Amino acid sequence: MSVLRAVIAALCTRLMIAQERSKSRLRAERISAKMRLCWKVLIVAVVLAVPAASQAATCTSQAELSPQDRATLSSVGGRMAQAVVNQDIATLQAALLPAETAEWTGIRGAIEQSAPMVKGGHAQLRSIYLLDASSQTATADTQLFCSNAAGTLTVTVNMHALPPGRYAVVFADANGAPMQGQIGIILAWDGQSWRLGGVSTHPGAFDGHDGVWFWTRARALAAVDPWSAWYSYDAAHFLLLPFDFVSSPNLEKLLKEQTDIQNSPQNAFPYSLAAGDRTWKIDSVALDPTLNQSDLALAYESSGVTDSAALRTEAIAVFSAFLKAQPGIRANFHGLWAYAVKDGKRTPVMELPMAQIP
Repeated sequence: MSVLRAVIAALCTRLMIAQERSKSRLRAERISAKMRLCWKVLIVAVVLAVPAASQAATCTSQAELSPQDRATLSSVGGRMAQAVVNQDIATLQAALLPAETAEWTGIRGAIEQSAPMVKGGHAQLRSIYLLDASSQTATADTQLFCSNAAGTLTVTVNMHALPPGRYAVVFADANGAPMQGQIGIILAWDGQSWRLGGVSTHPGAFDGHDGVWFWTRARALAAVDPWSAWYSYDAAHFLLLPFDFVSSPNLEKLLKEQTDIQNSPQNAFPYSLAAGDRTWKIDSVALDPTLNQSDLALAYESSGVTDSAALRTEAIAVFSAFLKAQPGIRANFHGLWAYAVKDGKRTPVMELPMAQIP
């Protein structure tokens, strides 16, 4: 059974779960877009709560690998990660697992879309995990705990509908790239060699600031500007946890800090804003990294105008009212996206950098 096909449904399910989890984390119209394009984005997806994780699988971290396995996976993973950086499509296609041949168009598209994130960089391996599910008797939801030798760090890898077999997850960074691109390579053992099962890429920084910077910033803002702190935590989480099938205790700590913020937007929606003789109702505000920037997306109740110029005028009015109510947002984020909501339909309107918003 194809690993890719087995996880497509899980990724789509995860997007719907995320929508229900917190209105403040909606990405508005991009939720439906990702539902349509989810098969292009990731090769392995997480079920946030795996109901019946397999007990027949093991995970071995890089430090615990045998010298032979470490050398082989480092060589194969490093070569493929560098091929992503170089946009060497031929090398990646030649290494593709035969079971994924039918999915190559989507995989290629994801690789090509990564070009801005890795441009100007050089691939450097960060970590390797060997996942052994060969003793499973059937395809199963599989949760693996990967601990370091000292037992001080445990990374949890959640795989949905994983067929029996041996797999490896290789993480690499595009060092020197302005966007500090992060690369995830999924390898599968075909009985003779390690083959490419999938590729996932992710920016490692917004405007030169990485996830640690945003986490530090969020802590500093928590008491004085809870809205900016909340979305700074979202940015930190996005940058520090680039691959949805992995979690760690450190990032669970981040989420705990975020939910402990007082007067945050966590339960603020719908959010009403008075502007002159008009009151705008904002349904949600969420981090929107579509342009690989620290943008926020506002979904607001529209008056019902349909002309494009009128929609832009309306959106700018909403932007201005929002930034007057939450002035810290202007200083801490790149720009705003507008989504007009009318009769349950969301219409994307525009994106503006903060400097262009009155």
